[in-house]
Order: sequence, then structure tokens, then C-alpha cells
Amino acid sequence: MGVAELFRPVLGPEAPITVHAYDGSVSEPAGGGSVATVDIRSETALAYLAGSPNTLGLARAYVSGHLDVDGDLYEALTAMGELTVSDVSAATLARTALRLAPVRFRHRHLAPPPQEHRQHGWMHSKARDADAIAHHYDVSNRFYELVLGPSMAYTCAAYPGETSSLEEAQFAKHALVADKLALEPGMRLLDVGCGWGQMSMHAAEQHGVRALGVTLSRDQALWAQKEVARRGLSDLVEIRHGDYRDVTEDGFDAVSSIGLTEHIGRSQLKSYFSFLYAKLRPGGRLLNHCITRPDAHHRAHADPFINRYVFPDGELLPIGHLVSRMNGAGFEIRHEENLREHYSKTLKAWTANLEANWDECVAEAGEGRARVWKLYMPACAVGFDMDNIQLHQVLGVKLDDLGRSGFPLRPAY
Repeated sequence: MGVAELFRPVLGPEAPITVHAYDGSVSEPAGGGSVATVDIRSETALAYLAGSPNTLGLARAYVSGHLDVDGDLYEALTAMGELTVSDVSAATLARTALRLAPVRFRHRHLAPPPQEHRQHGWMHSKARDADAIAHHYDVSNRFYELVLGPSMAYTCAAYPGETSSLEEAQFAKHALVADKLALEPGMRLLDVGCGWGQMSMHAAEQHGVRALGVTLSRDQALWAQKEVARRGLSDLVEIRHGDYRDVTEDGFDAVSSIGLTEHIGRSQLKSYFSFLYAKLRPGGRLLNHCITRPDAHHRAHADPFINRYVFPDGELLPIGHLVSRMNGAGFEIRHEENLREHYSKTLKAWTANLEANWDECVAEAGEGRARVWKLYMPACAVGFDMDNIQLHQVLGVKLDDLGRSGFPLRPAY
């Protein structure tokens, strides 16, 4: 049996994926209609797959360039579902593993690609969190400019319509957050996990708000500080490099947390929401925007590929758990919505930017790192489309001593 035929039982006879292998063998779907071709370029790819028969093995083979995909990665990943072995029979897996055993033995000392990251130290300590953030975000600001576009927003956009551009959708997202927080001139906003500072700058430019943005990424902070100065917003916006837990100021009118909670972890969630609650004045609002899992049955910890190559220590929780913790910290929950379809569109737009600027992205970050992004963004888009992951915005308020929220009867958003 050729190498390509070896994988047909695992993929399934009807899976619309063609497999080409370095030994010249080819395996095509029984019904035809292939949407993509997987090219197994060397025995090293087999060794990675044999050593970790899940998304981690596939990622190692792909990131290292020993395996490639000819065709639309989103379509290929959709065809292969969640890229897990959960639906493959134990007998099939055993036979495949037995045939790959000699390969695994020959490459038993094979190291993973250098882009793979392993965390050390106490889980969610400040040092370990800083290391996790640096791994993903301190890559190259120019690389992110090429992928994210002028908005420099690395979180789910909110598309006003099917034909809206990425830039329009990112502006709409920031406007939506501002509306939910009821931002007005003179208010003080704490923007935790601020990224490149776009929410802070939007609040200042569009609403006259004084904003403090905090990020653990040194590269993000340096870029944002320069951008604040370039836009003439230095009297309204401060971007601080540091841990949100080190913010000493309080009495804020609003807190925005956009894409931070995924990095917090279940064990830290209570203290996280309690900390943000303490930073608000009575009547102040929190908008928490984060990726979640649909229910308690989906895995909490990130997929092995995502954990090692993309977001180390990331942990996704069910929206019900997040709301309960937020409520338990003292917040009254006023509004909640799921934007998972919007995140799929956002990821597809970022993927298009990456592909359009591929050569420059490789020059900035290296081919291996660029291949990580080329794989993970379509994979996450599939996850949102298949409802394996979701994106929720939850709005809470810190009531005053008389239990008043300060909300109108029917908010405009």
C-alpha cells in the first residue's frame, strides 16, 4: 500500500480530499469532487503525524513545510471536520499506527518546528502570562499591519451587512462597544487587553473619552503609543505596557475587555471580574467580549495546535459560566449577544489579507510563522461556522447603593 492510500481509511472513502505522497502514490475520494489536495512531501511529515495523530501532528507537518495543501484551506478543513480522530474506529487507528510504527521509530528524535512554544512556570502567573502574550503578539507589528489591515484590530468585527468591508466592520464593532458602554465626553474608560489601542483611540476620537489602555505586549504598546501621538490624542489616551492586575487607578466610568478573557483561565475568572468591578464607579459598565465554547461538553483547553503555536494557555469557557462569574462578582447583567458568524467573516478577511501579502508577511515573520497563521485562521473560521466555538459580548453594570442601573428603558443598541 502506498503512503497516500494509507490515509484513506482515516479520512473516509467519501471525504472530498485527494492525497498525493512523496512515493508517487495518489488517493482520490470514491465519489470524486475533491475540494483540495493534501501533499505529503516527505517521510518527516509521516513521522510528525505518527508521533501526534491529532491536530498537533498535522500542524507540525504543515508548519515545517513537509505537508502542504493545494486548494482552499477553509474548504479542506471543513471537509475534514474538526480534524480529530474521535470519529475514526479504534481498529482503523490501530492498523494505521502499526503501519507507521517503523517511521516513528526512525524519526524518534525528531524535534518539533521552532515555532512551537511550551509554557513554563506557575499557570497564569504574571511572568507566564507575559511569556504567552509575547509568543503570539510580539512577532512583528508590520506583519500584523499586513494581516489585520489599517484598523489594527485583532478581535471579532461586527459586520453591518454581508458586503461590508473589514474596516467598516471593525469601526462598527468599536462603535457597538461604545454604545453599550454609553460613552460620553469626559468619561474615563479602562481598556484592558487593549491590543494596538484601537478601542481606546475610538473612544477618544468619537466620544471625547479619556482612556487608559493596558497590554502585556511590548510591541503592541510601542505601536499604539506612537499611533496615539500621531493622531494627536496624547491628552486623552494613555497606552500602558503592563499587566491589567497592576492598574492602581479606580473610579472609571466604563471598562472594555475585548479579547482578554480567553487568556484569563477558569481559576482566575472570579478575581478577574472582581478586579474589574472594583475599578468602576457606581453606575459604571463593563463590556466583556470574548471567545467561548458552546456548552460544557466542548473542551475547555485550547486545541493542541492552538495551545502550542497560537495562544498558549488559552482556555474557553461556556457563556453561562462566564455570565455567572460576572454576576457573582456583583455585576447586573443587562445584555448579551453571540457574534460567532461575524468572527468567521473576520477571520476570512484576515486570511485574504495574509494571502494577498504573503511574500512580505514571510519576509517579516518567517515562513514557518506565516504558515501558522495560514492554518489557524481558516481552522478557527471553520470552528465558528460549525458552532464549535462562539464569540459573546456581555454587558454588565455596577449598581449604585439604591440599586439603580442608570440604563434607559430601551437602549438604542
